[in-house]
Amino acid sequence: MSTQPPPDRPDVSPATSDGFVRGLSQMIGGPLGSHAVPPDSRPGRFWTAPRIVLALTCLVLALSWVQKSPCMDGNWQKNMQYTRYCYTDVLALYYAEGINEGKVPYADHPVEYPVVTGYFMGALGLPVHAYGESNPDINQGSWFYNVNALVLCLFGVATAAVILALRRRRPWDAAIYALSPIMLVTATINWDLLAIGLAAIGLYLWVKRKPVWAGVFLGLGAAAKLWPLFILGPILILALRTGRFRPFVSAFLATGITWALANFPVFYWYHESWLRFFRLNSERPIDWGTFWYIGRYLDGKWNTGTAGDQGPFQWLSNNIPTLNYLSYALFALACLGILFLGLLAPRRPRLSQLAFLVVAAFLLSSKVWSQQYVLWLLPLIALSRPKWGAVIAWSIAEVGYLAAFYAELIGAGGKSVIPEGTFVLASTARFVTVALLFALVAREVWRPELDDVRQSYDGLDPDAGPLDGPEAGWVSGFRKVFGLGPSQEAPDRSPVEPVPDDAEPALPEAAVKG
Repeated sequence: MSTQPPPDRPDVSPATSDGFVRGLSQMIGGPLGSHAVPPDSRPGRFWTAPRIVLALTCLVLALSWVQKSPCMDGNWQKNMQYTRYCYTDVLALYYAEGINEGKVPYADHPVEYPVVTGYFMGALGLPVHAYGESNPDINQGSWFYNVNALVLCLFGVATAAVILALRRRRPWDAAIYALSPIMLVTATINWDLLAIGLAAIGLYLWVKRKPVWAGVFLGLGAAAKLWPLFILGPILILALRTGRFRPFVSAFLATGITWALANFPVFYWYHESWLRFFRLNSERPIDWGTFWYIGRYLDGKWNTGTAGDQGPFQWLSNNIPTLNYLSYALFALACLGILFLGLLAPRRPRLSQLAFLVVAAFLLSSKVWSQQYVLWLLPLIALSRPKWGAVIAWSIAEVGYLAAFYAELIGAGGKSVIPEGTFVLASTARFVTVALLFALVAREVWRPELDDVRQSYDGLDPDAGPLDGPEAGWVSGFRKVFGLGPSQEAPDRSPVEPVPDDAEPALPEAAVKG
């Protein structure tokens, strides 16, 4: 019988479960509040926690649209796209990728993004161009941005709905995602919400014990942006701990087949265009704000950077293939460490915890860390470690980095705004706060008694899906090899049949006999 807990317990409020929020709540009378109406005293109320969170998500996304509104006409004079923080690739690339001229992505122009993002751009952009041809008085760029923003925001709301569906006992966890200033300033900088929404739906289908359909959406997400593919690694770790590989194999094959089918038309008919994304990423130099950028700046304090007087990061900046290999190697080592952490932890880690660790490790080791990539981590941290204190510190660092990044872009145009050291400091703050979140999530994997989500679900993983239940007996023996005690999970002594979420619990034999 499944050990998946039914989601029928009272909501867990951050004012009672989160020490940081509980401390702040003292200013308004404590966790419940001096004038609060107890939730149970208003049955049938409309404004439930999930509806409030969804409404807040819509509000923040609407404010994000307002925040980008100064840039919508495309008349970017005097660096106003940076001074007003309203720059967006969505509008810029409507012209840069030739969609404003009716060019079909990949067929007529080698788009720099994976194919599902290119399809998305063409599916929305070409009708806008056609309409603009017959209505020359409209601003095509503005229309293109608004249509994209609307659809991307729908994916953003769908992601919030998935977080709520996965945390029925803890709906306020989704507020970390819904109320984030990160969402406010980066939601439509690029098309990342497309991949995030697809990956979130895939995770939801996994929890609902539909690994094939989960793989389909993960494959579509990976064909839009690479990172949803990383979720398969955490699923493999859970499969190793449970000894049940069929769900993983089903999800893995479905992901691969879906990715291949999505890519095949462009790969076959427009192969050079298809290679554009991969070549661009292999040839790109050290990007602004990365670990490698910080190191190169520090090298410059002691070395001139000329031949024969280069620090290690300066040398890597001029030797891109070696930089690529080293970046991949660091990510591989981090994944190996996450694998051992997942296998040696006292209890089987939660899927969202492992997924956050892998995606964060990728960003920390990558040579490219665009400002909108922060959105990848936002739903994962809400699911893996919904504690507001560290998340607020990280959010401040991310918004500060974005402000410094735009100042740096203005400086690149010849008008100095901030010293280079200030931008490096902002980059370091971003790197350190993400690394801190990584360490805190890893700590809760190693010490599951600190995991608030696990406590709310009776020590279980609400995201385990088809890998819910006892674990393989070999895990305790493996831990003993490293001088650790036996696993705290129950060993798998017999095959476990999955039980639908709405199945009635079996009654004891005595109760049946009456």
